[in-house]
Amino acid sequence: MANPILRQKLTAGDFILAPGVFDLISTLIADRAGFPALYVTGYGTVASHLGLPDAGLATYTEMLGRIAQMVKRADTPIIADADTGYGGLLNVRHTVQGYEDAGVTAIQIEDQEFPKKCGHTPGRRVIAMQDMVRKVEVAVDSRRSDDFLIIARTDARTTLGLDEAIRRGKAYAAAGADIVFIESPESPDEMRRIAEEIDRPLMANMVEGGRTPILTADALKDLGYAIAIHPATGFLAMGAALTAAYADLRDNGETTEAIPMHSFADFNSLVGFEDVWAFERRFPETD
Repeated sequence: MANPILRQKLTAGDFILAPGVFDLISTLIADRAGFPALYVTGYGTVASHLGLPDAGLATYTEMLGRIAQMVKRADTPIIADADTGYGGLLNVRHTVQGYEDAGVTAIQIEDQEFPKKCGHTPGRRVIAMQDMVRKVEVAVDSRRSDDFLIIARTDARTTLGLDEAIRRGKAYAAAGADIVFIESPESPDEMRRIAEEIDRPLMANMVEGGRTPILTADALKDLGYAIAIHPATGFLAMGAALTAAYADLRDNGETTEAIPMHSFADFNSLVGFEDVWAFERRFPETD
């Protein structure tokens, strides 16, 4: 069931800052950090699960299985990437209902052609605007609770320009999207114009090294945005940390104090061993 807190915060005008999570370890850590929401990144989840690029290669079933387990292990509301809805209108209905049944709080669907590509990489193509309007209408009609939020994303800015992206954003809002996501604007001025012209809560995508400038949460709120996702922060930090740790082990034959690490005890607590040990004390195995 969707968590009503996210809609309540948006209605109250609270700014939603959501880090990207991509596996169960990142989910457990981010869930304890005190964010109002977590964002399941398609890029990071596909890379973590398959070791492949975010290029339409992961299936609905593969993604849903991972996302459902993340929701199960987190108390924080989950916003989840659902690519293009994994097909046509019937697929969109199936995807929306599957994500909602899994306990996701907000689903993101985009207007790219299939197979989709990561929003900050080249070569993205979008479907006709009216085709995406139908997808948004189906998504809204298919949900069981209004607390399950529909995020409509357009990738039109990079190939068709800002005017077309804004036109699409307005159309998706009119079709019933709760949140509009104009992917990869290229300056604060563009972002300000988007906020001035689209009367709907807006989501910004803050990707380190991406096409959109990185702005603080306060700056984004001042521009008129309601949500900022940082999808790449976790897996970029993880990649750098593992590269350094493995190099340290290779070069020194052991791990040194140069590499910061969780204590083994803290990590045992993170993944839930304390509950296992408490259970075993209550119900010891008999010989």
